[in-house]
Amino acid sequence: MKTTKNTVLITGGGSGIGFEMAKLFSKNHNKVIITGRNEERLKQAVSELNNTSYLVADITNESDTNVLVEKIKEEYPDLNLLVNNAGRAIVHNFTTENDNAFDKASEEIATNYLSVIRLTEKLLPVLKNKPESAIVNVSSVVSYIPSYTLPTYSASKAALHSYTLSLRNHLKDTTIKVFEIMPPLVDTAFSKEIGGEKGIPPEVVANDLLYGLYDNKFEIHVGDTINLYQLFLSSPNDALDVLNS
Repeated sequence: MKTTKNTVLITGGGSGIGFEMAKLFSKNHNKVIITGRNEERLKQAVSELNNTSYLVADITNESDTNVLVEKIKEEYPDLNLLVNNAGRAIVHNFTTENDNAFDKASEEIATNYLSVIRLTEKLLPVLKNKPESAIVNVSSVVSYIPSYTLPTYSASKAALHSYTLSLRNHLKDTTIKVFEIMPPLVDTAFSKEIGGEKGIPPEVVANDLLYGLYDNKFEIHVGDTINLYQLFLSSPNDALDVLNS
C-alpha cells in the first residue's frame, strides 16, 4: 500500500494515537481529515498539523455518520484510506455491586465495533472506485488476550478482530486492502485510568502503522504484542497470566 499521496480519514483523530497518525500521514504528503465529537480539540489538532482538516461527528450516532459520509463524498471524493481509530474503554469489575456492566458494554460495543461496521459499509462505495485503497481497524492486544480490568472493552475488540478477518476475506478480490493494528498499552489520556503512563508512546503506533502499510503487513503487532501473540498461540493461559500480572 502506498503511504504518500493518499486522502486519509481518521476517526478519533484529535488526540492520542489518532493525532499521532494524522501527524505522520500529513508529514508524508497525504491529505488528512480527522473526526471527533469535540470541535475545540479538533481545531487545536488541525492548528498543529499541515494539510489536515476536520469534520465534527459522533460516529456512534447514525445521523452524524450519515452527514459525515455525505460530506466525504462531496468534499473529499478522492478518499482512499479509512482509519477506524475512535475507541472507548471502561475499567470495571463484574462482581462489584451495581457495576452497570450492560451499560458499559453497550457504550464500548457501540464505539469500538458497531460504529466501525456502519461507517465502513457506508464508505465502501467511495473506496471501491480507487486504484488502491485501504481500511485500517485499530484493534488491541486484548482482542485475543482479554484484560481482566477491561472485560467488555476486550470483548468489543475481539469482535472487531473477528469482523476484520471476515471483511478482509470479503474484499480479497477488490482493490481494497484491510489492515488491523494491535497496540499494547499506550501512554495517552485515553489509557490514563489503567496506568497509561507505563505504556509506549503513541508515535510508535503511528510509525508501525506506516511501515505495516508499506510492507502490506495486514496484521500489525506493535511493540511487545508480537511476543504476547506468540505466547498466546503456544499457551493461552500463560498469555492471560502475563497480560494480567
